[in-house]
Amino acid sequence: MMDVKLRIDELIKILNEANYNYYILDNPTISDQEFDKYLRELMELEMENPDLRREDSPTVRVGGSVTTGFEKVTHKLPMLSIGDVFNEDEIVEFDSRIKREGFQPRYVCELKIDGLSVSLHYEHGKLVRAATRGNGLVGDDITNNVKTIKTVPLTLKQDIDIEVRGEIYMSKETLKKLNQEREENGMTLLQNCRNAASGSIKLLDSREVAKRNLECFIYHLPNPLDYGLKTHEEALQFMKELGFRTNPNNRVVNDIDGIMQFIREKGEIRSSLSYDIDGVVVKVNDIWMQNQLGYTSKYPKWCIAYKFPAEIAYTKLIDILFTVGRTGQITPNAVLEPVIVQGSTIKRATLHNEENIVSKDIRIGDIVSIYKAGDVIPAVGAPLVNRRTGKEMPFQMIDVCPICGSKIVKKEEEADYFCPNMECPARNVSGLIHFASKDAMNIEGLGDSIMEDLYNYGYIKDVSDIYTLSQYRVELEQLEGYGKKSVEKLNASIEESKKNSLEKLLFGLGIKQVGAKTAKILAYKFRSLDCLIEASYEDLTSISDIGPIIAKNIVTYFQDEANLKIIQKLKQYGVNMNYLGMSQVEEDSNFFGKTFVLTGTLTHITRDKASLIIENKGGKTTSSVTKKTDVVIVGDNPGSKYQKAIDLGISIWNEEEFMNLIGEE
Repeated sequence: MMDVKLRIDELIKILNEANYNYYILDNPTISDQEFDKYLRELMELEMENPDLRREDSPTVRVGGSVTTGFEKVTHKLPMLSIGDVFNEDEIVEFDSRIKREGFQPRYVCELKIDGLSVSLHYEHGKLVRAATRGNGLVGDDITNNVKTIKTVPLTLKQDIDIEVRGEIYMSKETLKKLNQEREENGMTLLQNCRNAASGSIKLLDSREVAKRNLECFIYHLPNPLDYGLKTHEEALQFMKELGFRTNPNNRVVNDIDGIMQFIREKGEIRSSLSYDIDGVVVKVNDIWMQNQLGYTSKYPKWCIAYKFPAEIAYTKLIDILFTVGRTGQITPNAVLEPVIVQGSTIKRATLHNEENIVSKDIRIGDIVSIYKAGDVIPAVGAPLVNRRTGKEMPFQMIDVCPICGSKIVKKEEEADYFCPNMECPARNVSGLIHFASKDAMNIEGLGDSIMEDLYNYGYIKDVSDIYTLSQYRVELEQLEGYGKKSVEKLNASIEESKKNSLEKLLFGLGIKQVGAKTAKILAYKFRSLDCLIEASYEDLTSISDIGPIIAKNIVTYFQDEANLKIIQKLKQYGVNMNYLGMSQVEEDSNFFGKTFVLTGTLTHITRDKASLIIENKGGKTTSSVTKKTDVVIVGDNPGSKYQKAIDLGISIWNEEEFMNLIGEE
């Protein structure tokens, strides 16, 4: 069990060192994504264990330490950070939280410029002081350096006393030219625009700063009510009229859908901008609402910063574990320090095989890149060799099965190792887990670890034994972590699974290369499991989408007496063996021969039922929107598929249209 205090101490040390290296030495040693990951973990641990919160924790401060070399400036109003969110669900929760307070807000969406924050003070319309955020309360006086930035006005268009806040940044083109010069002079190249801007503004010689061509956008007026302004939109316009440069991409939206659309749009044009952005800031527009919502000690409650999903993130590879699949395939898997990639928290990722690991020289203890193959499957890229400490452990392939101890084998033409033991427990457990999975028999309460326990205790040896678990009700209730209610719920789910249509059972049986789609084709064609069992190789290959290899696998499976015995027991226990779809496809011209994609939340019908109706009317459903898609059906809060359908000019039906076409209220 993790020692929480030790982990908190470790995280504080990591974050404080990172802050020092970034803010003081201008030499970042970890990525922004890694910093965010550690900070979120620390915040969660401190919320769960408030008595362990330390006074020097980074969570009670904003930003880093104050840099030496400049005079100090105390901010009259603290320069707070903005709370980060990383996926659409957190944006929805932000909106819901505000509405639970009784408000119906409009929002201002702004690009999150990747630079450094600055506070500008003017007296009688003249720039008198510029300061960094520092630790939120005290920053550095960088007035002389800021005066070199051409996009910061030295004199405003009105004789006015005012403080505004914004972001100093370096454009992509400026960084490119600067690095070309540094390379010619044999100097170290600057890592990115944000680090380059931060380092430039801290130069003690303002003449050198002037050569860096820094720029600035202004985005915040701390005290708008003092100027008779009632909304953030009005404040932006007011600052623009005074002569400040505001970002032209800002937009006022009416609801959560407007926020999502703005995020999708700006995510797509992100690479074409002349400057770096790392997300979108969402602010309640009404100033009175902002004041009512208030602040935490660290963040305003009326705004959030959505950070674009990292296409590539970095984390530590803690260990390599080996798993055995239901075909006996041995797969090495990376155990990772949790990291967010494209909105998902990744803790494990496949390393595929020995050849992949050796070719990349991946070692236990390495900092590795993580990405999603096809934007879906977590994958491990190359290690950061320059981050090695010398304590990393080179990879060593195992030579025996980690479960049964059998000598593993590999054919010359294949990259994967296999356990040859047909009775290997891991094969059996993987098959059981597959049978109970959502896309197969959908038995809630039979997850991986529970299934492993039930197998190890001897309650389940093959899939038919799942339907005898009710005999062990008393024994199961006595096991740690189970209890009466969970056992009752499990038994109810097992009983419900007996009613599944044939395609669910076929997929769950785990016939080699018979996936969910092929199972549907077979179920629709043969209507019952008995008819499929009697089907010949020729019968199978005559079906569109059933090739010779799949046909051979099906015939071989049903020739195995052990498999037939399991099927017979399933029949005895009342598991349905028939296709429950309609007896024949209704050739509805609205659906027949068309490809559909469902997105968003449907309120009157489940997605599974909608898909079945579409298929029974001669259409088919897929998960991705492509040029071959005919119709996209959208529910509440549709995702990126909705926008892609618009971009491709694909027909879009809302739920009401769909229900009308299928004859439902």
